[in-house]
Amino acid sequence: MPFHLRCGRDDAPHCRFAVSPLWETRSAVRALDRPGPPGARLPWLRRIQVAASGLNLAPLSLLTPAHGCGPRFLAPRPADPYTRIEDELARVRATDPAVARVELERALDATPGAAVSLRGRRMLEDPGRAVKELADLLELAWRALIEPDWPPLHALLEADAAFHARRLSGGGPEGLFAELHPDVSWSDGTLTVAHAESPEHGTDGADGGEGTDRTGGADGAEGTHGADGTGLLLVPSVFCRPGPAAGAGVPWDRALVYPARGLGGLWESASAEQPPEVLSRLLGRGRAAVLTALEEPASTTGLARRLGLAPSSVSAHLSALRDAGLLTSHRYGHQVLYERTPLGIALAAG
Repeated sequence: MPFHLRCGRDDAPHCRFAVSPLWETRSAVRALDRPGPPGARLPWLRRIQVAASGLNLAPLSLLTPAHGCGPRFLAPRPADPYTRIEDELARVRATDPAVARVELERALDATPGAAVSLRGRRMLEDPGRAVKELADLLELAWRALIEPDWPPLHALLEADAAFHARRLSGGGPEGLFAELHPDVSWSDGTLTVAHAESPEHGTDGADGGEGTDRTGGADGAEGTHGADGTGLLLVPSVFCRPGPAAGAGVPWDRALVYPARGLGGLWESASAEQPPEVLSRLLGRGRAAVLTALEEPASTTGLARRLGLAPSSVSAHLSALRDAGLLTSHRYGHQVLYERTPLGIALAAG
């Protein structure tokens, strides 16, 4: 359902980006539970098939209703692009059992029969134990499904945040939201998401929960949330599907989770990135491979990992390509990210 967020003069300039390892973990679990078309994730699904078969994800599946939201305490709002999984899991484990019971009951009631099932009754009878068991299961899922691929995943998410931060700086909200996602649009100070899920992994993303300024039609199909000057939180995601998730209530107040750029090449092996022969003859095979691989901004270590080259070699190639005007570099946090200039794009495209 559509989600509308009115933004005042103080909101758009205060957009900030964050990354959530726990959100990626929960989304990966949902991708296994309700896979849909595998698309670009097929290599990942093949790679984690054995590890996933050893996980009992039924408790998390029970709390991920097809219509409605899961427990909010399982989806804490990330703080910044460097949020650690350990910190997010600690926040989950610190949930007050009384709060957990209310959230568990709400999520279970959204699936017919879940609250009276044996597993559902056990959760409601001892919510403190349920919090611990769910946090432990999320940690196991992280170790099996996400952690082995987290360095390139995190590099891609950081690069996406850096790209869109520059779009915001150079073109304002119009430049930022123009190509964030086809379902996202910006007009007259209002951010609209045409088909929004909730960040708590539900389908009623326009339901902001408590404490929101919501107006809409009689059927509640549309939610409009007013400006408050606190800005917007933007969270790029690898496993966000099929489109953005938007929230205006606790804990995801004024937040948008959206599919990150460059997902198509994320799981590709280095062998799939061989540069054209004519480009290799012009630049040398190593530099041509680096230029070809930079379809999205990336760091030295991220490129070295993808291409199977030594970081020192990649660093030398990047410097030469930048000196030739084919690349530009930007510092984002603790990393330097490289991307192709218009000349570099044209050369790589032949």
